[in-house]
Amino acid sequence: MKQTMKLRSGATIPHLSLCEAEQKHYLTRNVLNKMHLMPAGDPIAYDENADGSITYFFDPSHVVEAPPELWYAPAQKTETRTLESGREVVRMSTKRAAACGYYTKERLDQMNYDVIEEPVAYTLRNDKSVIYFYDKKTAVRRPLMCVACGKEIRYRRKLCRACFDADLAVRRAEGDEHRSAFYHMKRERVLFFDLELTGVYTHDEILSVSIVDGTGRVIMDTLVKPAHKKKWKQTEKIHGITPDMVQDAPSLDDITDRIKELFDNADILIAYGISTDYSHIKYIYDTEEEREALHKKARCAATEFVRFQSEHYPDLVHASLSDAMERLEIEWDGVAHTSIADTIGCAKVWEKLFPHYYDN
Repeated sequence: MKQTMKLRSGATIPHLSLCEAEQKHYLTRNVLNKMHLMPAGDPIAYDENADGSITYFFDPSHVVEAPPELWYAPAQKTETRTLESGREVVRMSTKRAAACGYYTKERLDQMNYDVIEEPVAYTLRNDKSVIYFYDKKTAVRRPLMCVACGKEIRYRRKLCRACFDADLAVRRAEGDEHRSAFYHMKRERVLFFDLELTGVYTHDEILSVSIVDGTGRVIMDTLVKPAHKKKWKQTEKIHGITPDMVQDAPSLDDITDRIKELFDNADILIAYGISTDYSHIKYIYDTEEEREALHKKARCAATEFVRFQSEHYPDLVHASLSDAMERLEIEWDGVAHTSIADTIGCAKVWEKLFPHYYDN
C-alpha cells in the first residue's frame, strides 16, 4: 500500500489508519456532514478501504460552517444510507449536491474525472433506486486528449505533440510570409514613440515623450511636467524620472500641437505595447473621430514579437522589449526604460522583424 498520495492541488498527504486519524482528531466527511460543516481546504490524510475506495480525513481547524440551505431541510432529506465500508452518507437532492460540488460518477466521467473516493451523498430515483454522489474536489482528473486527433494527450494549445508540431509549422510559415512581405512604407512617414508615465492607470500622467522616425532621426525627446501628480515613487524606480527633473519641463499642453502635427502627417505609429501609450496619448485629441483616426494608424511591436516568438521559440514566454532585444540580438542605444532608448529599441525590433517594411 502506498504511504502517500498526491492531490490535484499538488499537495502530498500521508496514509493513516482510522485509529491513527482519530488520535490526531482528524474528521471524516461523514462526521463533518453530521456537524453541518464543510472542508475549507485539501484533505490532510487518507485511508484505503477494503473495496479499494478512499476515505479522506480533514483538519478540524480548516473547516467552515455549511450554508444553512445545505443542511436545514425536512427530516426525510436527512436520511442516511450505510455503505459496504460501514460509513454512512446523507441523502440530498441533486440541486443540493451540486451546490456542494458533488456529482454522479457518470457526470464526473463526462467532466473527465475518475472517482477514487467513496460516495459522499445519495438520492433516490422515482423507482427508489439509489444514485450516489461523489466529491469533485477529490476525484482525479484524467489527461485531456488532443482536440485535433483525439488520440494522444494534450501537449500545448489543446493539441498533442505531433498535432502541435504540425500546427506550429503552418503558423511559422504564415508568420514568416507576413514578416518577409514588402510593405513599401516611407521611412520618414513611419513614427515610433514611447511615453514614460506616473503610473499605468488612465488617471496617471505623461512624464516624457520620445518620437523617432524610420530613418532613426529623433524628432522629439522631452520631459513633461504633469499637471496634477506631485510624486510617483513606484514608476520612478523604473524610468528614473524624479519630480525635480520635470520641474522646469514643458507641460503636455505646451507640446500637444507639435505631437498632433507629427502624428497627423505620419502613415503609421508604432510602439512596444501600444495599448498603454495609446490610452494616455489619445486624450490630446478632443473628438472620438480624431481618436479613432489615431487608433487606425497604431501598430504594436510587442504583438508582432509575441507572434514571432510563439512561432520560432514556443518554449519562451517572456516578451518584454528587453526580451525582444536580447532574442533578436539588438544592442541598446542609451539606458533601457527611458523613453528615448525604448523608442529606438522598438524601431530596431520592428525593422528586424520586418526587413522589407520600408521602400528603400
